[in-house]
Amino acid sequence: MFGDDHWYDLLPLTFTRPISELRVGILTIKEKWEKHLNGSASYITQDYLAEKYPISIAQDNILINSTFLPDKQLVNFIFQLRSNEALLLGPELIAARLSELQFDTLSQDKDALQNLKGIDLSNESGITFRRITRPYHIYIENGEEIISDFKLITEGRNSALISDTNRISGKYPVFAEDGAVMEHCIVNTNEGPVYLGKKAIIMEGSMIRGGFAACDNAVVKMGAKIYGPTTAGPGCVIGGEVKNSVFQANSNKGHDGYLGNSVIGEWCNLGADTNTSNLKNNYLPVKIWSYTHEKFMDTGQQFCGLIMGDHSKAGINTMFNTGTIVGVAANIFGDGFPRTFIPSFSWGGAAGFSTHKVEKAIETAELVLSRKNMLLTEPDRKVLEHIYFNTAHVRNN
Repeated sequence: MFGDDHWYDLLPLTFTRPISELRVGILTIKEKWEKHLNGSASYITQDYLAEKYPISIAQDNILINSTFLPDKQLVNFIFQLRSNEALLLGPELIAARLSELQFDTLSQDKDALQNLKGIDLSNESGITFRRITRPYHIYIENGEEIISDFKLITEGRNSALISDTNRISGKYPVFAEDGAVMEHCIVNTNEGPVYLGKKAIIMEGSMIRGGFAACDNAVVKMGAKIYGPTTAGPGCVIGGEVKNSVFQANSNKGHDGYLGNSVIGEWCNLGADTNTSNLKNNYLPVKIWSYTHEKFMDTGQQFCGLIMGDHSKAGINTMFNTGTIVGVAANIFGDGFPRTFIPSFSWGGAAGFSTHKVEKAIETAELVLSRKNMLLTEPDRKVLEHIYFNTAHVRNN
């Protein structure tokens, strides 16, 4: 799977992963395509990510543009591809079928794409495409993707037993994997289904409006108020009030405070009573920092909260203004609103920032992972070091 043309547009979330590893709905983009195509996927990504996310080339390969989300129509077109054929959307490549030799040729010469027989789907009527090319697209598409992934995962299967202490109503189903626990909760599925992954725990008094996904080992704390469409990725802990937000994996917002229209990376922590604004006082569209243009750009969205890269932390009572972008391994704390673009490896808050040294950030990351009996690998260290040295120009401190 590839997506280099838009990888930069999806920073800071893609600093630490290929586009296909982004979670939207219940599954990552890679997991969706693997299930739809009944195969295994690997990565064409940035050089510094390639050790952690390697490529695997077979005799027969389907090249997929990771920014496209699969649906039945698009999958059917891909299944019909013959060798050396490509699906296009105007000049942009959606997918191609390549032999091992053709793949090797392409890796040496990008212009070889011009030799593929192209089928331009922009000429087909009635076809719509859903894509992830900006960070805020993740929460925008999350509702449709929860519904789509729910069907993909649960079709033909029976849910584990759900306790009758819960009050459940609505037109969509609730599905629990083995080991999931939910007691004394109120669940409304009129707007979307509710999915509980393996060993997910929904504590007493939680109020949930679907669509909602608590992936494997996720925890929803007591009395949480969850407005869909929201996703708690594997290993995440969420509490307080959350609306239309996506936690990628292993991140915590365990206490009171509001989070809306946001995307939180992996290994992040939002301290108690952290709050985000997702709507400007004048109700105008939100501008956010663009890494591509190195300036604030209009999203066209009225609602946009917090986009936070991996390994970043916010202290208690942190207040994030509308459309705040936080990079990787930043540490934010103190009174007042910090600025709305916080570069990777920043340390501070509204009073100002210094540099969060990479050695200290790695030390913290090791401690955080150890709490879940996981290790920070050597490729992980190299990725963090690369980001640190290659973002120094935007820290200005």
